[in-house]
Order: sequence, then C-alpha cells, then structure tokens
Amino acid sequence: MSHPLLEKHRATLEGALHAIATRGYWSAYNEMPSPKAYGETAAEDGKRAFDAHLGEDFALGQPGQTGWQGGGESPYGIELNVTYPVCDIDALIAAGEEAMPGWQAVGADGRTGICLEILDRLNRQSFELAHAVMMTTGQGWMMAFQAGAPHAQERGLEAIAYAYREQRFVPHEATWEKPQGKNPPLVLKKHFEIVGRGVGVVVGCGTFPTWNTYPGLFAALSTGNPVIVKPHGNAILPAAITVRTIRAVLAENGIDPNLVTLCVPAERETTQKLVTHPAVKSVDFTGGNVFGRWLLDHCRQAQVYAELAGVNNIVVDSTDAYKRMLGNLAFTLALYSGQMCTTAQAILVPADGIDTDDGHKSFDDFCADLARAVTGFLAKPEVAHAVLGAIQSADTLQRIEEAGSGMLGTVILAPTRLENPGPARLRRRRRGRVHGGTLRADRLRRQGRRHRRRHRAVRAHHRHPRRADRRRVLDPGRSDRGDDRRHLAVQSRAVDQPDRRRLREPVGGLLRLSRHRRQPGGQRLVFRFGLRRQPLPRRPAALSRLRKG
Repeated sequence: MSHPLLEKHRATLEGALHAIATRGYWSAYNEMPSPKAYGETAAEDGKRAFDAHLGEDFALGQPGQTGWQGGGESPYGIELNVTYPVCDIDALIAAGEEAMPGWQAVGADGRTGICLEILDRLNRQSFELAHAVMMTTGQGWMMAFQAGAPHAQERGLEAIAYAYREQRFVPHEATWEKPQGKNPPLVLKKHFEIVGRGVGVVVGCGTFPTWNTYPGLFAALSTGNPVIVKPHGNAILPAAITVRTIRAVLAENGIDPNLVTLCVPAERETTQKLVTHPAVKSVDFTGGNVFGRWLLDHCRQAQVYAELAGVNNIVVDSTDAYKRMLGNLAFTLALYSGQMCTTAQAILVPADGIDTDDGHKSFDDFCADLARAVTGFLAKPEVAHAVLGAIQSADTLQRIEEAGSGMLGTVILAPTRLENPGPARLRRRRRGRVHGGTLRADRLRRQGRRHRRRHRAVRAHHRHPRRADRRRVLDPGRSDRGDDRRHLAVQSRAVDQPDRRRLREPVGGLLRLSRHRRQPGGQRLVFRFGLRRQPLPRRPAALSRLRKG
C-alpha cells in the first residue's frame, strides 16, 4: 500500500521522474520571490523568522550535547550571535544507527513521501532560508533566494527522484516457481528489503550551504540512511534551519528525529574523527582541494563523493560579437564577486591579439576593453550591490589585496571598495583583474559615476495599459559602422519616452527598467545599457529585447 505522503506529492514526483527521463526543463518550485507563488505575507514572515534566530540558542534537542558554539559576524556586517549545540559525535552516530531500522521499515514509498514533504516544508520557508544564506555567505538577495531555496530544493528533489527510480526496480516480494515434471513444483516466496549503507555525513561549504548540501543529504536519506550534517563554520544557520525542519517532519510521521542531526564541532579534529568513524559509510563533501584530498586518502571505510576546486579557463581565439562577449565576461567575473565555483579564473588571449567584428584587437586592447566592460556593467550602485554581494571570508579579502598589490602581475583593473548604504562594515569588493596572472573579480571605479551622469536612465510608462492585443515590430536600424541593429518595439502597449532627446544603444549588460510594467504573458521590459547613443524615434520607444520576468 502506498504511503499517504507519497500520494500527496505524487504530481511532484511524477514531474521529477519525467524530467530525469527526458532531460528537459521542468521546475517544481518557483524561483521568483513573488507573493503570488509564496503568499502575500511570505516575505515579511520569512524576515521575522530569520530575525528571531539572531542572538539566540538554536536548540535542536539532539543527544550527547556538551555545550554551545557559534556567534560570528555576517559578511554584511551584522552580528548574528546564534549559538548551536555541540554534541558528542559518538552519541550522534549511535542515535542515527538506532533510528535506522525504523526508517528502513517504512519502505521506499514511505521514505520518498516523507522526503517530499520535507522539501515542501522547506519551500514554504524559502524567505527565511534566503535571509540566512544571504547573511552568512554574502550573496546578493536574488542569488541567495534562488540558489539558497528553490534551486537547492530542486537539487534535493532530483536526488530523491533518482533514488526512487532505482529503488522501484526492487520488488517488495516475489513468487519463484520451478516446474518438476510429474512432481509438485518448487515454490519459493521471496521478500526483499532495501537496506541502507550506513551513517552518511554531509560536509557543507561556506558559499552555497544549501545548494551543495541538499543533493547528498536527500540521496542518503531517501535510500534509508541516517545523516549527520556538518556545515561550514561560516554558514551554519541555513543548515541548522534545514535540520530542524527535517527533524520536525520525521517526528510528525512517527520516525525517530535523531535520524538526521547537526554536527557543530568545537575543534577541527572533531570533523576528522567523525568522517573516519567506522560506522560512517558515506561522505559527501564540497570544498577545497586540501581537505577533499585528505578525505579521499583517509576515509577508506566510506564511499566519498567529493566536489573539489578547479581552474576554469577561457580561451579567446576570435569573435564575431566582440561587445557581447565582453559583456558576458564582465558578468561572470562580477557575479558574487567571483566567488562561485564556475567563475572564470584564467582568460587566455593570444599574444598577437584576436580578430573581431570590430577589427583586430591587440592583447592590450582586449585587456583595456574588458576592464571598461566590467566598469560599465557595475556603473550603477544598485546593479553593483545586487551582482557583487559581499566577500564571504577574510581569506578571500586577503587574496584580493595581494592581487591588487601587483605581486601576481600587472593589474588591469584595481580592486576598490564599494560603499553600501545598508549594513555597516560591509565586506564588498570588486575583484581586480591581473594581467598575465590569475584572473580576479573586478570592482567599481569612480569613473563609472561620470558615466552615469553622461547617460541618463530611460524611464518609460505605458500609454495603453488595457489593450489586449500584443504585436511585436522589428525595427531595423543601422549604426555608424553600417552594420544592422535590430530593436524590438512593443506596439500593443506603446512605451512613451518623456525625455525624447536620446535613447542609448544597447551594447552592455541587462538592466531592468526602473518603473517597468508587466506585459501580457508575464514578461517585463528590459534594456541593455552602454556607451553609445542614438536619436530616439518618434514611434514607440525601441527596446533591445523582452525578457521573461
């Protein structure tokens, strides 16, 4: 008989199973922090829930507690002062092993249904989790919400779907019958039970504490294993919120909540003792190469899944879209101040330059143009704040200062501090580009302010907000170089331009209109910003493109 929670979330599971089978796009959890998706009061409720954690003990009721550990300061300058239970690792392991038989007894359907209920509950806490991720990692708000909540939850859902699909291949029971000629057949009644590997330990990272934790956590949990979550010391709160929610759902369904526990060690050696414990049978790790290699070398009793750091190279050979290429490079260098594992770290350019649609560019030309592209992209403070976030750790700050000093090579774009009107002591930087060395993220220059004074923002309003028809008109124009430029105009909801003197030609990164309106089908008007201008046409204002919001 199927578990009631599995039937409750059957549509979500079937959607995930279809997605992993077809490898097409599908999303179970809305990635936009919209009141339509999460409720009118979700944002305020989530902020209050986050604020309630500050300065308090984060009690979990775990066994073997010996004290409290925590405190610390957010990269945004906020004193968190949250303390977490320090528990004896032997007690956590013993409690997990004791809870394991009951968890296995509910079967694959029961485990899958309960895990789906956990994800559903976490999704309702998305705003609380987003604030926790933002204030512990330094991510910007939108990245913290998307990567820290719905995207992380969907990674957990993907792990559950793969686990369920594999477990479904094993029947609960089978009848084996072999004919024996004139004699009665041989009949065997077989019963099967999926048995977990053993205690799983998930070691989180400091920059994406949920996105990199949920896959390993739910893969181990849904296949019948107890899990101990060991978060990074700088990003404990998102993991603690997750563990508390999991324990609550387990208890509501008659499962020992000690199946999932949080390990906040008082000493680094405690983590090493935990992962090498004979009862630990799997270790999931995301982080640096030093400790990752140590895990691979020393955790011989366990299956180790390690995502280690690498060097992301970009080879620039030639391009037929030079400005757009620079815009893409500027975006990846600036996003989260270059602290993502996918950030470009070395850009390789031929010494004699590259051929582009804008003519041949020497090596020095390319370096100067890339620096200008980053500066232009981050020219508006509100864009820079949202894109750069804050520096997550003091070690990263130190490396940025070393790069800016010129000790790694010629500096193309020097590091600068971006002042934020929000929390004090904000560790926000635009990492500097180093000529001939490792590529560091870029920062805002004061010349960007002059750029903003020269180029006024386009302000638009809709003249016919109730017109139902929607026609798109492609208005081809030509630049001073003679190449075709195509602009997308929205004629059904005409856009009037109060300042009819200039409209900037789209050559830079994307930026939303400051006073946009929803278009039919949930689309928003956005435009690209850059250095070139062109006269405004008398017909409805030409916009570079429509982007789904």
